[in-house]
Amino acid sequence: MNIIDKKIDKGKPFDWGKTSSDYAKFRDIYPQIFYEKITQRKLCIHGQTILDLGTGTGVFPRNMYSYGAKWIATDISENQIAQAKTLSKKMAIDYYTVPTEKLDFPADSFDVITACQCFWYFNHDQVMPKLFRMLKPNGSILILYLAWLPFEDRIAQASENLVLKYNPTWSGAGETIHPIEIPSCYDKKFERIYHEEYRVKIPFTQESWHGRMKTCRGIGASLTAQKIANWEYEHQKLLAQIAPAEFDILHYGAISQLKKK
Repeated sequence: MNIIDKKIDKGKPFDWGKTSSDYAKFRDIYPQIFYEKITQRKLCIHGQTILDLGTGTGVFPRNMYSYGAKWIATDISENQIAQAKTLSKKMAIDYYTVPTEKLDFPADSFDVITACQCFWYFNHDQVMPKLFRMLKPNGSILILYLAWLPFEDRIAQASENLVLKYNPTWSGAGETIHPIEIPSCYDKKFERIYHEEYRVKIPFTQESWHGRMKTCRGIGASLTAQKIANWEYEHQKLLAQIAPAEFDILHYGAISQLKKK
């Protein structure tokens, strides 16, 4: 399903379903500290019921499953949900294909609502009242993000520049460390009680970094098959020149907790 938002990539359509098989293979890269930051906040643990928005292939609930929470996860893409179900066969995670703007779970259903790598895709004027209603009293929205740092990592910068060569309107480039931005519509109903940003090195091989870059919005989710093939040829050639067989890419992680007033 194509997503079109003038604030993202200057309105260029993208569809995560186009890259679901590669997404399932190459996007499960979050380090252990990413999850420990959450459990240290006593969130997404045993005794809690969690709704994960924009779950993609279920990376977040699958990796948090062992902490004992009850998980429900949603995504706009049928292909992403299909991959999530395949990868979660032995886990009691309930998946639904539905846009976040159309969610309609009962009031006071969830202790925590999570949004990992997807918060900025929502129409927040529509979504915020729904999240407030679906959260239990004192419930929290947990917003999570992980991004490479192109100005501090030469391999990341070279790969990012090649994405821009093939997709100049891609607005995912040029990340620097900063707190997650929260739309002002949340101010009346929620209070940001915590945020943290931290650097972390993520290990890759040439194959896994190539796959990770291919599944970014600017390539696999938005380009034609021919342009993707051309980019792949050029990117693999680039990595053979500048990257060792195994290497780390410098990222930063970010977490923000909004508590229901």
